[in-house]
Amino acid sequence: MHAFLRSTTLLRIPTRNGIIINLRLFRSESESYAELIDIYARDRAFHLGKKLHARLITSGFIRFNVITSNLVSLYACCGQLYHARKLFDRIPTSNVRRWIALIGASARCGFYDHALAVFSEMQTIQGLKHNYVFVIPSVLKACGHLGDRITGDKIHGLILKCSFELDAFVSSALIVMYSKCRSVEDARKVFDGMTVKDLVALNAVVAGYAQQGLANEALGLVQSMELMGVKPNVVTWNSLISGFSQKGDQAMVSEMFRLMIEDGVEPDVVSWTSVISGFVQNFRNKEAFDTFKHMLRHGFCPTSATISTLLPACATAARVRVGKEIHGYALVSGVEEDIFVRSALVDMYAKCGFISEARTLFGRMPEKNTVTWNSIIFGFANHGYCEEAVELFNQMEMQREAKLDHLTFTAALTACSHVGDIELGQRLFKIMQEKYNIEPRLEHYACMVDLFGRAGKLDEAYCMIKTMPIEPDMFVWGAFLAACRNHGHVELAEVAAMHLSELEPESAANRLLLSSLYADAGKWGKVERIKKRIKGGKLKKLQGLSWIDN
Repeated sequence: MHAFLRSTTLLRIPTRNGIIINLRLFRSESESYAELIDIYARDRAFHLGKKLHARLITSGFIRFNVITSNLVSLYACCGQLYHARKLFDRIPTSNVRRWIALIGASARCGFYDHALAVFSEMQTIQGLKHNYVFVIPSVLKACGHLGDRITGDKIHGLILKCSFELDAFVSSALIVMYSKCRSVEDARKVFDGMTVKDLVALNAVVAGYAQQGLANEALGLVQSMELMGVKPNVVTWNSLISGFSQKGDQAMVSEMFRLMIEDGVEPDVVSWTSVISGFVQNFRNKEAFDTFKHMLRHGFCPTSATISTLLPACATAARVRVGKEIHGYALVSGVEEDIFVRSALVDMYAKCGFISEARTLFGRMPEKNTVTWNSIIFGFANHGYCEEAVELFNQMEMQREAKLDHLTFTAALTACSHVGDIELGQRLFKIMQEKYNIEPRLEHYACMVDLFGRAGKLDEAYCMIKTMPIEPDMFVWGAFLAACRNHGHVELAEVAAMHLSELEPESAANRLLLSSLYADAGKWGKVERIKKRIKGGKLKKLQGLSWIDN
Protein backbone atom coordinates (compact mmCIF):
# COMPACT_ATOMS: atom_id res chain seq x y z
CA MET A 1 0.00 0.00 0.00
CA HIS A 2 2.91 2.31 0.61
CA ALA A 3 6.62 2.53 -0.15
CA PHE A 4 9.33 4.01 1.96
CA LEU A 5 12.12 5.68 -0.01
CA ARG A 6 15.68 5.57 1.29
CA SER A 7 16.06 9.29 0.72
CA THR A 8 15.42 11.47 3.76
CA THR A 9 13.99 14.16 1.54
CA LEU A 10 10.95 12.32 0.28
CA LEU A 11 8.35 10.08 1.88
CA ARG A 12 5.47 8.68 -0.12
CA ILE A 13 2.23 8.65 1.89
CA PRO A 14 -1.04 7.25 0.55
CA THR A 15 -4.42 8.81 1.08
CA ARG A 16 -7.90 7.25 0.74
CA ASN A 17 -8.26 8.21 -2.91
CA GLY A 18 -4.88 6.88 -3.94
CA ILE A 19 -3.22 10.30 -4.33
CA ILE A 20 0.43 10.30 -3.28
CA ILE A 21 1.58 13.17 -1.05
CA ASN A 22 5.24 14.18 -1.35
CA LEU A 23 6.72 15.56 1.85
CA ARG A 24 10.00 17.29 1.13
CA LEU A 25 12.72 19.06 3.07
CA PHE A 26 10.42 21.68 4.61
CA ARG A 27 8.98 18.97 6.89
CA SER A 28 11.09 16.75 9.13
CA GLU A 29 11.03 13.01 8.59
CA SER A 30 9.66 12.40 12.10
CA GLU A 31 6.67 14.63 11.30
CA SER A 32 6.11 12.68 8.09
CA TYR A 33 6.11 9.39 9.99
CA ALA A 34 3.74 10.87 12.57
CA GLU A 35 1.32 11.85 9.82
CA LEU A 36 1.53 8.39 8.26
CA ILE A 37 0.68 6.83 11.63
CA ASP A 38 -2.35 9.15 11.87
CA ILE A 39 -3.52 7.95 8.44
CA TYR A 40 -3.22 4.31 9.52
CA ALA A 41 -5.07 5.10 12.74
CA ARG A 42 -7.88 6.76 10.79
CA ASP A 43 -8.15 3.73 8.48
CA ARG A 44 -7.60 1.29 11.40
CA ALA A 45 -4.86 -0.38 9.34
CA PHE A 46 -3.46 -2.52 12.16
CA HIS A 47 -1.12 -4.75 10.12
CA LEU A 48 0.37 -1.85 8.16
CA GLY A 49 0.79 -0.02 11.45
CA LYS A 50 2.74 -2.94 12.92
CA LYS A 51 5.07 -3.01 9.90
CA LEU A 52 5.66 0.72 10.24
CA HIS A 53 6.27 0.27 13.97
CA ALA A 54 9.00 -2.28 13.20
CA ARG A 55 10.67 0.11 10.75
CA LEU A 56 10.55 2.92 13.29
CA ILE A 57 12.31 0.69 15.81
CA THR A 58 15.12 -0.25 13.40
CA SER A 59 15.52 3.34 12.18
CA GLY A 60 15.60 4.78 15.69
CA PHE A 61 12.59 7.07 15.25
CA ILE A 62 10.74 5.25 18.03
CA ARG A 63 12.75 7.31 20.54
CA PHE A 64 10.67 10.39 19.68
CA ASN A 65 7.75 10.71 22.10
CA VAL A 66 5.54 12.22 19.40
CA ILE A 67 6.03 9.06 17.29
CA THR A 68 5.39 6.71 20.21
CA SER A 69 2.28 8.67 21.28
CA ASN A 70 0.86 8.44 17.78
CA LEU A 71 1.48 4.69 17.79
CA VAL A 72 -0.39 4.47 21.10
CA SER A 73 -3.33 6.17 19.41
CA LEU A 74 -3.05 3.85 16.37
CA TYR A 75 -3.19 0.68 18.46
CA ALA A 76 -6.06 1.99 20.56
CA CYS A 77 -8.05 2.88 17.43
CA CYS A 78 -7.48 -0.66 16.15
CA GLY A 79 -8.79 -2.09 19.42
CA GLN A 80 -5.35 -3.36 20.42
CA LEU A 81 -5.36 -1.93 23.94
CA TYR A 82 -2.66 -4.34 25.13
CA HIS A 83 -0.15 -3.05 22.54
CA ALA A 84 -1.25 0.53 23.17
CA ARG A 85 -0.65 0.13 26.90
CA LYS A 86 2.83 -1.41 26.42
CA LEU A 87 3.94 1.62 24.39
CA PHE A 88 2.12 4.00 26.73
CA ASP A 89 4.11 2.71 29.70
CA ARG A 90 7.42 3.44 27.93
CA ILE A 91 6.69 7.17 27.69
CA PRO A 92 7.55 9.26 30.79
CA THR A 93 4.46 9.80 32.96
CA SER A 94 5.05 13.56 32.93
CA ASN A 95 4.63 13.69 29.13
CA VAL A 96 1.10 14.96 28.56
CA ARG A 97 1.04 13.79 24.95
CA ARG A 98 0.81 10.14 26.01
CA TRP A 99 -2.26 10.83 28.14
CA ILE A 100 -3.92 12.77 25.33
CA ALA A 101 -3.19 9.94 22.85
CA LEU A 102 -4.58 7.05 24.91
CA ILE A 103 -7.57 8.81 26.48
CA GLY A 104 -8.54 10.52 23.22
CA ALA A 105 -8.27 7.40 21.07
CA SER A 106 -10.12 5.27 23.64
CA ALA A 107 -13.04 7.72 23.79
CA ARG A 108 -13.05 8.17 20.03
CA CYS A 109 -13.13 4.45 19.28
CA GLY A 110 -15.71 3.34 21.83
CA PHE A 111 -13.53 2.17 24.73
CA TYR A 112 -15.26 4.52 27.12
CA ASP A 113 -14.60 2.64 30.36
CA HIS A 114 -10.93 2.47 29.45
CA ALA A 115 -10.81 6.22 28.80
CA LEU A 116 -12.24 6.93 32.26
CA ALA A 117 -9.83 4.47 33.91
CA VAL A 118 -6.80 6.07 32.25
CA PHE A 119 -7.97 9.55 33.30
CA SER A 120 -8.30 8.36 36.89
CA GLU A 121 -4.71 7.16 36.63
CA MET A 122 -3.63 10.52 35.20
CA GLN A 123 -5.11 12.28 38.23
CA THR A 124 -2.65 10.44 40.50
CA ILE A 125 0.36 11.97 38.71
CA GLN A 126 1.68 15.20 40.20
CA GLY A 127 2.10 18.29 38.03
CA LEU A 128 -0.42 17.44 35.31
CA LYS A 129 -3.49 19.26 36.61
CA HIS A 130 -3.12 22.23 34.25
CA ASN A 131 -3.06 19.77 31.32
CA TYR A 132 -6.42 18.19 32.19
CA VAL A 133 -8.03 20.69 29.82
CA PHE A 134 -6.65 18.72 26.84
CA VAL A 135 -8.28 15.41 27.85
CA ILE A 136 -11.47 16.52 29.65
CA PRO A 137 -13.52 16.79 26.40
CA SER A 138 -12.67 13.13 25.65
CA VAL A 139 -13.49 12.09 29.22
CA LEU A 140 -16.85 13.88 29.05
CA LYS A 141 -17.57 12.16 25.74
CA ALA A 142 -16.99 8.81 27.45
CA CYS A 143 -19.32 9.79 30.31
CA GLY A 144 -22.03 10.79 27.85
CA HIS A 145 -21.89 7.55 25.89
CA LEU A 146 -21.94 5.49 29.08
CA GLY A 147 -24.75 7.60 30.55
CA ASP A 148 -22.50 8.06 33.58
CA ARG A 149 -24.01 11.21 35.04
CA ILE A 150 -22.26 10.74 38.43
CA THR A 151 -18.76 10.79 36.92
CA GLY A 152 -19.85 13.61 34.60
CA ASP A 153 -20.85 15.72 37.61
CA LYS A 154 -17.47 15.05 39.23
CA ILE A 155 -15.66 16.15 36.07
CA HIS A 156 -17.84 19.28 36.02
CA GLY A 157 -16.71 20.02 39.57
CA LEU A 158 -13.08 19.55 38.50
CA ILE A 159 -13.62 21.94 35.59
CA LEU A 160 -14.88 24.64 37.93
CA LYS A 161 -12.06 23.99 40.39
CA CYS A 162 -9.43 24.33 37.64
CA SER A 163 -11.24 27.28 35.95
CA PHE A 164 -11.59 25.44 32.63
CA GLU A 165 -15.20 26.53 32.12
CA LEU A 166 -14.11 29.38 29.83
CA ASP A 167 -12.66 26.91 27.32
CA ALA A 168 -15.16 26.55 24.44
CA PHE A 169 -14.27 22.89 23.78
CA VAL A 170 -14.77 21.98 27.44
CA SER A 171 -18.11 23.80 27.65
CA SER A 172 -19.39 22.18 24.45
CA ALA A 173 -18.32 18.75 25.71
CA LEU A 174 -20.18 19.41 28.98
CA ILE A 175 -23.33 20.30 27.07
CA VAL A 176 -23.11 17.10 24.97
CA MET A 177 -22.47 14.99 28.08
CA TYR A 178 -25.50 16.35 29.94
CA SER A 179 -27.66 15.99 26.82
CA LYS A 180 -26.68 12.33 26.37
CA CYS A 181 -27.34 11.73 30.08
CA ARG A 182 -30.88 13.08 29.53
CA SER A 183 -30.20 16.20 31.60
CA VAL A 184 -30.93 18.81 28.97
CA GLU A 185 -31.81 21.37 31.66
CA ASP A 186 -28.24 21.18 32.97
CA ALA A 187 -26.93 21.37 29.41
CA ARG A 188 -28.91 24.60 28.97
CA LYS A 189 -27.49 26.01 32.23
CA VAL A 190 -23.95 25.41 30.96
CA PHE A 191 -24.86 27.07 27.67
CA ASP A 192 -26.44 30.09 29.38
CA GLY A 193 -23.32 30.44 31.52
CA MET A 194 -20.98 30.71 28.51
CA THR A 195 -19.60 34.21 27.99
CA VAL A 196 -19.22 33.61 24.25
CA LYS A 197 -21.89 31.38 22.75
CA ASP A 198 -20.78 29.86 19.47
CA LEU A 199 -22.54 27.69 16.91
CA VAL A 200 -20.93 24.46 18.16
CA ALA A 201 -22.38 24.95 21.66
CA LEU A 202 -25.76 25.97 20.24
CA ASN A 203 -25.92 22.83 18.08
CA ALA A 204 -25.09 20.69 21.11
CA VAL A 205 -28.02 22.12 23.10
CA VAL A 206 -30.41 21.94 20.14
CA ALA A 207 -29.47 18.28 19.56
CA GLY A 208 -30.06 17.59 23.26
CA TYR A 209 -33.51 19.18 23.16
CA ALA A 210 -34.39 17.27 19.98
CA GLN A 211 -33.31 13.92 21.45
CA GLN A 212 -35.48 14.51 24.52
CA GLY A 213 -38.55 15.32 22.45
CA LEU A 214 -38.35 19.07 23.21
CA ALA A 215 -38.26 20.31 19.63
CA ASN A 216 -40.29 23.46 20.37
CA GLU A 217 -37.79 24.53 23.04
CA ALA A 218 -34.97 23.87 20.57
CA LEU A 219 -36.65 26.06 17.94
CA GLY A 220 -37.18 28.83 20.50
CA LEU A 221 -33.49 28.78 21.41
CA VAL A 222 -32.43 28.91 17.76
CA GLN A 223 -34.71 31.88 17.11
CA SER A 224 -33.40 33.77 20.17
CA MET A 225 -29.78 33.10 19.16
CA GLU A 226 -30.48 34.35 15.64
CA LEU A 227 -31.46 37.68 17.17
CA MET A 228 -28.03 37.72 18.86
CA GLY A 229 -26.29 37.15 15.54
CA VAL A 230 -25.64 33.40 15.74
CA LYS A 231 -26.94 32.06 12.44
CA PRO A 232 -28.00 28.36 12.33
CA ASN A 233 -26.24 26.06 9.89
CA VAL A 234 -27.27 22.79 8.26
CA VAL A 235 -26.45 20.85 11.48
CA THR A 236 -28.82 23.08 13.47
CA TRP A 237 -31.65 22.69 10.99
CA ASN A 238 -31.16 18.94 10.77
CA SER A 239 -31.44 18.64 14.55
CA LEU A 240 -34.72 20.59 14.45
CA ILE A 241 -36.02 18.44 11.60
CA SER A 242 -35.06 15.32 13.57
CA GLY A 243 -36.77 16.61 16.72
CA PHE A 244 -40.11 17.39 15.05
CA SER A 245 -39.90 14.23 12.95
CA GLN A 246 -39.50 12.06 16.06
CA LYS A 247 -42.58 13.75 17.53
CA GLY A 248 -44.50 12.87 14.37
CA ASP A 249 -45.25 16.55 13.69
CA GLN A 250 -45.18 16.51 9.91
CA ALA A 251 -46.47 20.08 9.59
CA MET A 252 -43.49 21.42 11.58
CA VAL A 253 -41.07 19.23 9.65
CA SER A 254 -42.30 20.83 6.42
CA GLU A 255 -42.04 24.26 8.09
CA MET A 256 -38.41 23.54 9.07
CA PHE A 257 -37.59 22.65 5.47
CA ARG A 258 -39.21 25.90 4.31
CA LEU A 259 -37.38 28.05 6.88
CA MET A 260 -34.13 26.26 6.16
CA ILE A 261 -34.27 27.03 2.45
CA GLU A 262 -35.49 30.58 3.18
CA ASP A 263 -32.41 31.01 5.40
CA GLY A 264 -30.16 30.08 2.47
CA VAL A 265 -29.31 26.60 3.74
CA GLU A 266 -29.95 23.69 1.37
CA PRO A 267 -31.28 20.41 2.84
CA ASP A 268 -28.81 17.55 2.56
CA VAL A 269 -28.99 13.76 2.81
CA VAL A 270 -28.99 14.01 6.63
CA SER A 271 -32.12 16.17 6.46
CA TRP A 272 -33.97 13.51 4.49
CA THR A 273 -32.61 10.70 6.67
CA SER A 274 -33.93 12.52 9.76
CA VAL A 275 -37.43 12.61 8.28
CA ILE A 276 -37.27 8.91 7.39
CA SER A 277 -36.05 8.10 10.90
CA GLY A 278 -38.99 9.97 12.43
CA PHE A 279 -41.51 8.08 10.32
CA VAL A 280 -39.94 4.72 11.18
CA GLN A 281 -39.89 5.51 14.91
CA ASN A 282 -43.57 6.42 14.74
CA PHE A 283 -44.40 3.22 12.78
CA ARG A 284 -45.48 5.26 9.75
CA ASN A 285 -43.66 2.92 7.41
CA LYS A 286 -45.49 3.83 4.21
CA GLU A 287 -44.55 7.50 4.66
CA ALA A 288 -40.95 6.41 5.34
CA PHE A 289 -40.80 4.51 2.03
CA ASP A 290 -42.46 7.40 0.16
CA THR A 291 -39.94 9.86 1.62
CA PHE A 292 -37.09 7.57 0.55
CA LYS A 293 -38.41 7.55 -3.04
CA HIS A 294 -38.91 11.33 -2.89
CA MET A 295 -35.31 11.70 -1.74
CA LEU A 296 -34.07 9.66 -4.70
CA ARG A 297 -36.14 11.76 -7.12
CA HIS A 298 -34.46 14.89 -5.71
CA GLY A 299 -31.09 13.46 -6.69
CA PHE A 300 -29.77 12.60 -3.23
CA CYS A 301 -27.70 9.46 -2.81
CA PRO A 302 -28.67 7.59 0.37
CA THR A 303 -25.86 6.94 2.81
CA SER A 304 -25.31 3.92 5.02
CA ALA A 305 -27.16 5.84 7.76
CA THR A 306 -30.20 6.25 5.48
CA ILE A 307 -30.32 2.55 4.62
CA SER A 308 -29.81 1.35 8.22
CA THR A 309 -32.54 3.78 9.34
CA LEU A 310 -35.06 2.54 6.76
CA LEU A 311 -34.49 -1.22 7.12
CA PRO A 312 -36.30 -1.55 10.50
CA ALA A 313 -39.49 -0.54 8.66
CA CYS A 314 -39.11 -3.78 6.66
CA ALA A 315 -38.77 -6.03 9.71
CA THR A 316 -42.11 -7.82 9.25
CA ALA A 317 -42.93 -10.74 6.97
CA ALA A 318 -45.34 -8.50 5.05
CA ARG A 319 -42.56 -6.03 4.19
CA VAL A 320 -39.70 -8.43 3.51
CA ARG A 321 -39.96 -7.94 -0.28
CA VAL A 322 -39.31 -4.21 0.17
CA GLY A 323 -36.44 -5.08 2.49
CA LYS A 324 -34.87 -7.28 -0.16
CA GLU A 325 -35.18 -4.46 -2.68
CA ILE A 326 -33.41 -2.09 -0.29
CA HIS A 327 -30.78 -4.78 0.29
CA GLY A 328 -30.24 -4.89 -3.46
CA TYR A 329 -29.94 -1.12 -3.61
CA ALA A 330 -27.37 -1.24 -0.79
CA LEU A 331 -25.31 -3.75 -2.77
CA VAL A 332 -25.41 -1.67 -5.94
CA SER A 333 -24.63 1.62 -4.15
CA GLY A 334 -21.73 0.07 -2.24
CA VAL A 335 -22.99 0.68 1.32
CA GLU A 336 -23.89 -2.96 2.04
CA GLU A 337 -20.47 -3.62 3.58
CA ASP A 338 -21.02 -0.95 6.24
CA ILE A 339 -21.27 -2.61 9.66
CA PHE A 340 -24.44 -0.70 10.58
CA VAL A 341 -26.17 -1.60 7.31
CA ARG A 342 -25.26 -5.26 7.66
CA SER A 343 -26.39 -5.25 11.29
CA ALA A 344 -29.74 -3.78 10.20
CA LEU A 345 -30.01 -6.43 7.45
CA VAL A 346 -29.30 -9.23 9.94
CA ASP A 347 -31.97 -7.78 12.24
CA MET A 348 -34.51 -7.45 9.40
CA TYR A 349 -34.07 -10.99 8.07
CA ALA A 350 -34.08 -12.45 11.59
CA LYS A 351 -37.30 -10.64 12.57
CA CYS A 352 -38.96 -11.73 9.32
CA GLY A 353 -38.14 -15.35 10.10
CA PHE A 354 -35.51 -15.73 7.37
CA ILE A 355 -33.00 -17.18 9.82
CA SER A 356 -30.82 -18.82 7.16
CA GLU A 357 -30.31 -15.51 5.34
CA ALA A 358 -29.61 -13.71 8.63
CA ARG A 359 -27.05 -16.33 9.64
CA THR A 360 -25.33 -16.22 6.24
CA LEU A 361 -25.01 -12.43 6.40
CA PHE A 362 -23.81 -12.64 9.99
CA GLY A 363 -21.15 -15.21 9.07
CA ARG A 364 -19.86 -13.06 6.18
CA MET A 365 -19.31 -10.00 8.36
CA PRO A 366 -15.58 -9.42 9.03
CA GLU A 367 -16.45 -7.15 11.95
CA LYS A 368 -19.44 -7.45 14.28
CA ASN A 369 -20.66 -4.98 16.87
CA THR A 370 -22.99 -5.39 19.84
CA VAL A 371 -26.07 -4.64 17.72
CA THR A 372 -25.12 -7.37 15.24
CA TRP A 373 -24.74 -10.02 17.93
CA ASN A 374 -27.92 -8.96 19.72
CA SER A 375 -29.93 -9.11 16.47
CA ILE A 376 -28.84 -12.65 15.59
CA ILE A 377 -29.30 -13.96 19.16
CA PHE A 378 -32.79 -12.42 19.38
CA GLY A 379 -33.63 -13.82 15.94
CA PHE A 380 -32.73 -17.38 16.89
CA ALA A 381 -34.39 -17.12 20.33
CA ASN A 382 -37.67 -15.69 19.02
CA HIS A 383 -38.02 -18.30 16.28
CA GLY A 384 -37.45 -21.36 18.42
CA TYR A 385 -33.74 -21.93 17.80
CA CYS A 386 -32.97 -21.49 21.47
CA GLU A 387 -29.96 -23.76 21.77
CA GLU A 388 -28.33 -22.00 18.81
CA ALA A 389 -29.10 -18.64 20.45
CA VAL A 390 -27.37 -19.71 23.67
CA GLU A 391 -24.41 -20.99 21.65
CA LEU A 392 -24.12 -17.63 19.88
CA PHE A 393 -24.24 -15.88 23.26
CA ASN A 394 -21.37 -18.08 24.44
CA GLN A 395 -19.39 -17.25 21.29
CA MET A 396 -19.93 -13.54 21.81
CA GLU A 397 -18.76 -13.79 25.41
CA MET A 398 -15.72 -15.89 24.51
CA GLN A 399 -14.56 -13.85 21.49
CA ARG A 400 -14.86 -10.49 23.30
CA GLU A 401 -15.29 -8.83 19.91
CA ALA A 402 -18.23 -6.75 21.10
CA LYS A 403 -19.38 -5.58 24.50
CA LEU A 404 -22.28 -7.45 26.10
CA ASP A 405 -25.08 -5.07 27.13
CA HIS A 406 -28.51 -5.31 28.74
CA LEU A 407 -30.12 -6.31 25.42
CA THR A 408 -27.63 -9.18 24.98
CA PHE A 409 -28.77 -10.65 28.27
CA THR A 410 -32.43 -10.03 27.43
CA ALA A 411 -31.94 -12.08 24.26
CA ALA A 412 -30.10 -14.87 26.07
CA LEU A 413 -32.68 -15.00 28.89
CA THR A 414 -35.46 -15.14 26.28
CA ALA A 415 -33.78 -18.21 24.79
CA CYS A 416 -33.45 -19.80 28.25
CA SER A 417 -37.13 -19.10 28.90
CA HIS A 418 -38.28 -20.68 25.65
CA VAL A 419 -36.14 -23.77 26.11
CA GLY A 420 -36.93 -24.04 29.84
CA ASP A 421 -33.31 -23.97 31.07
CA ILE A 422 -33.79 -22.55 34.58
CA GLU A 423 -30.24 -23.30 35.73
CA LEU A 424 -28.63 -21.44 32.83
CA GLY A 425 -31.11 -18.57 33.13
CA GLN A 426 -30.30 -18.10 36.82
CA ARG A 427 -26.57 -18.23 36.09
CA LEU A 428 -26.85 -15.61 33.34
CA PHE A 429 -28.98 -13.39 35.58
CA LYS A 430 -26.26 -13.63 38.23
CA ILE A 431 -23.19 -13.00 36.03
CA MET A 432 -24.98 -10.10 34.33
CA GLN A 433 -24.88 -8.31 37.68
CA GLU A 434 -21.67 -9.63 39.22
CA LYS A 435 -19.36 -9.93 36.20
CA TYR A 436 -20.72 -7.26 33.85
CA ASN A 437 -22.14 -4.79 36.40
CA ILE A 438 -25.44 -4.56 34.54
CA GLU A 439 -28.37 -3.71 36.79
CA PRO A 440 -31.43 -5.86 35.96
CA ARG A 441 -34.14 -3.97 34.10
CA LEU A 442 -37.84 -4.71 33.87
CA GLU A 443 -37.34 -6.81 30.74
CA HIS A 444 -34.82 -9.04 32.56
CA TYR A 445 -37.27 -9.61 35.42
CA ALA A 446 -40.05 -10.34 32.90
CA CYS A 447 -37.82 -13.00 31.27
CA MET A 448 -37.01 -14.58 34.65
CA VAL A 449 -40.68 -14.60 35.69
CA ASP A 450 -41.56 -16.18 32.34
CA LEU A 451 -38.74 -18.72 32.79
CA PHE A 452 -39.99 -19.78 36.24
CA GLY A 453 -43.60 -19.64 35.09
CA ARG A 454 -43.14 -21.90 32.07
CA ALA A 455 -41.48 -24.47 34.33
CA GLY A 456 -44.43 -24.32 36.75
CA LYS A 457 -42.37 -22.72 39.53
CA LEU A 458 -45.00 -20.10 40.30
CA ASP A 459 -43.96 -19.54 43.91
CA GLU A 460 -40.37 -18.72 42.81
CA ALA A 461 -41.74 -16.37 40.14
CA TYR A 462 -44.01 -14.60 42.64
CA CYS A 463 -41.16 -14.34 45.17
CA MET A 464 -38.96 -12.68 42.53
CA ILE A 465 -41.70 -10.16 41.73
CA LYS A 466 -42.16 -9.29 45.41
CA THR A 467 -38.41 -8.75 45.92
CA MET A 468 -37.87 -6.63 42.81
CA PRO A 469 -36.12 -3.32 43.62
CA ILE A 470 -38.19 -1.60 40.92
CA GLU A 471 -41.96 -1.51 40.44
CA PRO A 472 -43.13 -4.43 38.22
CA ASP A 473 -44.71 -3.34 34.95
CA MET A 474 -47.45 -4.89 32.82
CA PHE A 475 -44.99 -7.23 31.08
CA VAL A 476 -43.80 -8.73 34.37
CA TRP A 477 -47.36 -9.20 35.67
CA GLY A 478 -48.51 -10.31 32.20
CA ALA A 479 -45.89 -13.07 32.09
CA PHE A 480 -46.94 -14.15 35.58
CA LEU A 481 -50.66 -14.16 34.71
CA ALA A 482 -50.00 -16.25 31.60
CA ALA A 483 -48.03 -18.74 33.70
CA CYS A 484 -50.83 -18.94 36.27
CA ARG A 485 -53.33 -19.53 33.45
CA ASN A 486 -51.21 -22.32 31.95
CA HIS A 487 -50.79 -24.08 35.29
CA GLY A 488 -54.27 -23.42 36.65
CA HIS A 489 -53.30 -21.39 39.73
CA VAL A 490 -56.41 -19.28 40.36
CA GLU A 491 -55.33 -17.43 43.53
CA LEU A 492 -52.03 -16.10 42.13
CA ALA A 493 -53.76 -15.32 38.82
CA GLU A 494 -56.18 -13.06 40.69
CA VAL A 495 -53.23 -11.21 42.26
CA ALA A 496 -51.64 -10.68 38.84
CA ALA A 497 -54.96 -9.61 37.27
CA MET A 498 -55.54 -7.07 40.06
CA HIS A 499 -52.17 -5.41 39.41
CA LEU A 500 -52.72 -5.48 35.64
CA SER A 501 -56.11 -3.81 36.02
CA GLU A 502 -54.34 -0.93 37.80
CA LEU A 503 -51.64 -0.69 35.13
CA GLU A 504 -54.00 -1.17 32.15
CA PRO A 505 -57.46 -0.11 33.35
CA GLU A 506 -58.89 0.08 29.81
CA SER A 507 -57.60 -3.29 28.59
CA ALA A 508 -59.91 -6.30 28.41
CA ALA A 509 -57.23 -8.83 27.44
CA ASN A 510 -56.04 -9.62 30.96
CA ARG A 511 -59.61 -10.03 32.25
CA LEU A 512 -60.36 -12.38 29.38
CA LEU A 513 -57.32 -14.46 30.32
CA LEU A 514 -58.52 -14.63 33.91
CA SER A 515 -62.02 -15.48 32.69
CA SER A 516 -60.59 -18.40 30.71
CA LEU A 517 -58.85 -19.67 33.84
CA TYR A 518 -62.11 -19.42 35.84
CA ALA A 519 -63.91 -21.35 33.10
CA ASP A 520 -61.32 -24.15 33.24
CA ALA A 521 -61.80 -24.28 37.01
CA GLY A 522 -65.59 -24.41 36.61
CA LYS A 523 -66.17 -21.07 38.36
CA TRP A 524 -68.88 -19.90 35.99
CA GLY A 525 -70.22 -17.22 38.32
CA LYS A 526 -66.91 -15.40 38.22
CA VAL A 527 -66.78 -15.83 34.43
CA GLU A 528 -70.17 -14.10 34.13
CA ARG A 529 -69.11 -11.24 36.43
CA ILE A 530 -65.97 -10.58 34.39
CA LYS A 531 -67.95 -10.51 31.13
CA LYS A 532 -70.42 -8.04 32.61
CA ARG A 533 -67.56 -5.79 33.76
CA ILE A 534 -66.03 -5.86 30.30
CA LYS A 535 -69.33 -4.90 28.66
CA GLY A 536 -70.33 -2.36 31.32
CA GLY A 537 -66.91 -0.73 31.49
CA LYS A 538 -66.59 -0.52 27.72
CA LEU A 539 -63.09 -1.95 27.93
CA LYS A 540 -60.98 -2.07 24.82
CA LYS A 541 -60.24 -5.32 23.08
CA LEU A 542 -57.56 -5.16 20.39
CA GLN A 543 -58.82 -6.07 16.94
CA GLY A 544 -57.18 -8.95 15.11
CA LEU A 545 -54.91 -8.06 12.21
CA SER A 546 -53.91 -10.02 9.14
CA TRP A 547 -52.05 -9.53 5.88
CA ILE A 548 -52.13 -11.24 2.51
CA ASP A 549 -48.95 -11.78 0.50
CA ASN A 550 -49.64 -11.86 -3.21
